[in-house]
Amino acid sequence: MHYALHRPERADNFLNRLDGRVKLLVVLVLLPMILSCRGFVFPLLVGALSVSSCLRLGVRPRHLLLRFAQPLLFAAAVFLFKMFTPGAAPLFSLSVWGITLIGYADGLVAGGLIACRITGAVSLAALLGFSTTFTELLSALAWFRLPPALIEVALFAWRYLFLLYDDAMVVYGAQKNRLGYVGYRQGLRSFGTLAGAMVIKAFDSSQTITTAMAQRGYDGTTPLRQQPLRKQELAAASLVVALLGVFWHV
Repeated sequence: MHYALHRPERADNFLNRLDGRVKLLVVLVLLPMILSCRGFVFPLLVGALSVSSCLRLGVRPRHLLLRFAQPLLFAAAVFLFKMFTPGAAPLFSLSVWGITLIGYADGLVAGGLIACRITGAVSLAALLGFSTTFTELLSALAWFRLPPALIEVALFAWRYLFLLYDDAMVVYGAQKNRLGYVGYRQGLRSFGTLAGAMVIKAFDSSQTITTAMAQRGYDGTTPLRQQPLRKQELAAASLVVALLGVFWHV
């Protein structure tokens, strides 16, 4: 899942202005509904609405395809596995390299339902990621009483991940200019050196940061500002969930 450091360019979008706690609450309600539904309509409807909302946020279709590539591949694998699992109603047979595979109608339906559930759940999670900044998400999780230690670790990891990334790019650029990635073996050797250097850099930075923060009076708590929830947003979210719930049995 992708989280932006800042809000997307289309900051006037309703989803961008919506409270992160409300969006997280809607996702936590809809995800169990997607996983427990018995029909194809509800997960496909949630997936279509989520993808269209991502496009309205300004997310490029190519970016969406890259984000969905791995989950869709997993969904396709599950679909094929279920389809060729022995069942009650044979549908077709296929010979591959001397091996006869028989597709079953009940497996086709079961595999399609699982694939639809995966697609709907991943699309919903992607919408939450594209419309919510990382700090907003952690603030919402803190409001849901997630352990403070986990929030603290996640915030610091997110903050200093980009510092390590900048250092890694400097080392990578120096290696590349010295033909460190010409060939398979040389590339692996250079990548191993880069990984080792980043591990050492991470440990050194952690010690320096710990000392600096202790000297500045850091007591282990990370303040996250919480504003009161708006009743209008809660009412709108409840209405959306209720309307989608009509299709849960379809």
